[in-house]
Amino acid sequence: MAAMTDERLCALVSQMVKDCESYRDALATERIKAMDYYDGTMRDVPADANRSKVVSRDVRAAIKKVLPSLIRTILGNDKVVEYQPVGEGDEAAAEQATDYINYVVFPESNGYDAVQDAAHDALKLRNGVIRWWYEKKQTVCVSTHTGLDEAALVHLVGDDDVEVLEQSQTIERIEPAAPRAFAANAGGLDTFPHPAPVAQPSYSVKIRRRIERGTARLAAVPLEEFLIHPDAISIEDSPITGIAMRMRRSDLIAMGYDRDMIERLPASTGDSGRDDEGLTRRRDAFDARDEMPKALEEVDYYELYVTIDADDDGIAELRRLVFAGGTSEENLLSNEEWDEVPFADLIIERRPHQREGGSVTDDLAEIQRVKTVLMRQTLDNLYWQNNQQPIVQEGAIANPEAVLNPKFGQPIRVSQGIDARAAVGYTMVPFVAKESFAMLSYLDQEATDRTGISDASSGLAPDALTNMTARATALIEQAGIGQTELMVRTFAQGLRRVFKGLLRLTIKHQDRPRAVRLRGKWVTFDPRHWNAEMDATVNTGLGAGTRERDMMMIQLIQELQEKLLTTLGPDNPYVSPDNLYNGIAKSVEAAGLKSPELYFTKPTPEEIHRRMQAAAEQPNPEMLKLQMRAQAEAEKARLSAENERRKLEIDRKLKLAELQQKGALKRYQIDAELELKREQNVAEMMGGERLTAASVGGMPG
Repeated sequence: MAAMTDERLCALVSQMVKDCESYRDALATERIKAMDYYDGTMRDVPADANRSKVVSRDVRAAIKKVLPSLIRTILGNDKVVEYQPVGEGDEAAAEQATDYINYVVFPESNGYDAVQDAAHDALKLRNGVIRWWYEKKQTVCVSTHTGLDEAALVHLVGDDDVEVLEQSQTIERIEPAAPRAFAANAGGLDTFPHPAPVAQPSYSVKIRRRIERGTARLAAVPLEEFLIHPDAISIEDSPITGIAMRMRRSDLIAMGYDRDMIERLPASTGDSGRDDEGLTRRRDAFDARDEMPKALEEVDYYELYVTIDADDDGIAELRRLVFAGGTSEENLLSNEEWDEVPFADLIIERRPHQREGGSVTDDLAEIQRVKTVLMRQTLDNLYWQNNQQPIVQEGAIANPEAVLNPKFGQPIRVSQGIDARAAVGYTMVPFVAKESFAMLSYLDQEATDRTGISDASSGLAPDALTNMTARATALIEQAGIGQTELMVRTFAQGLRRVFKGLLRLTIKHQDRPRAVRLRGKWVTFDPRHWNAEMDATVNTGLGAGTRERDMMMIQLIQELQEKLLTTLGPDNPYVSPDNLYNGIAKSVEAAGLKSPELYFTKPTPEEIHRRMQAAAEQPNPEMLKLQMRAQAEAEKARLSAENERRKLEIDRKLKLAELQQKGALKRYQIDAELELKREQNVAEMMGGERLTAASVGGMPG
């Protein structure tokens, strides 16, 4: 098997490039028209002389309504993309890749601008194209440093990338500090000998530093520079894909190509199809006739990815071919096998079995054209009403300029004997402008029906401007949001290819671990061990509706989560702590804030396990309530029994005291009776007067 020669390869590629350029030029006409309609330069609807030149800007208005919702939904999250593991053991790498791409690589690659530019192109021009590449460029900077000591000088010029251009040395005399006095034995003060001044060299140096930096880059490709085969339905099945652009010689040399070869290349002479579209989009910085330095001259640059059987093994492989100055063999700068086509085609509306998508311009161009004509006629009718055309009898007006150029308060002089009413009259133009407003309203509604873009698409509630029922408002809002969400999801599907390519690019070119500051901590990432085939999921946020709607949906989800946690406990099978934190994070994002970790801390698995274990060791609240109730009832019974015992004891003591009191009284009576009898007996014995009971009536009986 004989490999294909470079001459044969370049001949085949040149023919395919011509096919791609013809296809590009055929589409350029429609894209130029779309840009004209967006900018309000409608060349196909020329204005009549001395008539209204107003232009309806429906295409621009619709794009500016829907673009903020599309960008907010995709780029409004901290994590624009999440990588999914495809093999066992990829879980940790997928999480690291998600953080590294979102917080480090994507911002450094200018990804936000690339996505926004591609979205704008897709809305206006049907397709937006993003390319990714690893940019490795050399930059040269010259700096002057003064007042360096020897150690600082060695540290500065010790790098191999530093070239010393100028160097000078001066000697500085440094006076040491004054010596300290000390007390002598004799009580006087003596001093140390004064040291001599120190001579220290000081260096001044002018250096040139060559810095080589590499970083992943993303950029939206101008469609006049994008090449794809006309038979291709997608980038994946196109036999050739690439870019044709103009680059300065200096940039090509900085990319590492041979200087002598680059300087021999012919300067670009321009491409009519590409230049027409480019000039419509922007103005070149230099006119072709301007003189400029050799390093700033532009040459044609082709970066092509071709699927071809170059080694004649029967299987077509992907090759990367780089040309400058043309596509012939002598212009070939690089020819190597490649792993992927670094382009993604982004659309907002699919057309089955076609590469080109649908654009807002396609839906609104006709309406904008009709509205432009209608608005011009309406204004012209108003102008005729406010400035009617005078009818003047020749020779009847003494000062004709008063009729031709009227001024406030200026009289119109009529010749002697002429009837003023017959001398001056005005054309009668019927006022039909008021009939146009109904047609304009109809066209606005037709535009909404065609695109689905309404005030709701831009986040403005439909009932903010008109009085409508709640049901009608909800239907209009849902219709606008539904169309915008479809645009977002279609656009996000194309972004999957971008982020998968960005991951492969990072894994391929980062040759050492990198430490970055993430969430207030230094984290080391080593992409070399990640799986380059991990799948990517682009987060499309909470929807393309208003923030109030997004927050309301999140609140409903959080209420359900809290209900399940309260009812079934923290170890239920429906809601985990991660689910709860995700709901909290989404509520922060719906509020328009980034970095939920600034407001809430996500618990670690160890912390969750510890807390759940501690909760499991704690008694059941219901059992604890029953135990406390039983203890209370037992205590109540004990207190009741104690009170009863105390009551019985008190009753016993009272009865005992009563009995004791009765016994003492009885003894007192008996003693009194015995004393009385004894006294009676003594009296009888002594013959005295007998005592009666009355004489002792004061004693107790």
